[in-house]
Amino acid sequence: MKYVPSILIVFTLFAIFSFKPLTDKSIIVIDAAHGGKDMGATFEGVSEKEIVLNVASKIKALNQNENVEIVLIRDTDEFRSLQERVDKINSLKPNLLISLHANQIEKHDVSGVEAYVYGEGDFAEKSNGYANDLLEALSNKKINSRGVKDANFLVLREANCPAVTLELGFITNSSDRKYMTSNKGQKQIAQSIVELFN
Repeated sequence: MKYVPSILIVFTLFAIFSFKPLTDKSIIVIDAAHGGKDMGATFEGVSEKEIVLNVASKIKALNQNENVEIVLIRDTDEFRSLQERVDKINSLKPNLLISLHANQIEKHDVSGVEAYVYGEGDFAEKSNGYANDLLEALSNKKINSRGVKDANFLVLREANCPAVTLELGFITNSSDRKYMTSNKGQKQIAQSIVELFN
């Protein structure tokens, strides 16, 4: 048996066990709500499912950070149940889930973007932090922030990661609807979200 200097052994073990990639890739899941037979909120020919799919697709297309992987729960007009969404989300083990929605209400003067988080469990604090960051990024001269609220939504409750439901605006409000349905508005929304992670 050949003699191997102990210093060489120590150095080799140190190199093997201490090496880590310079950057760890983050996985961000974008859940475009509804789809297929489920239109979501509708008003004057506008459907929630179309708005959120368009925004989700733009988020993925605009991402330029090679250390951030954007995964879409759906990239076509297909229906997935809430449990199917949760199962898919948890199989990906993401760093963050953003579930995109559009709001609807009888009072057409109500407007603004708002976020929901599940206020209990291991991810409550991080979820709340992300929600506030998203609202700050999205609120502007075109749309105001309505704040972060607690909700016991199944997707938020069952996701094994920080999770935010993001209501992009009210389709029942003419100003919000115009902003959310225009290509310019959707791109601005998507870009604001992407810039948080780039």
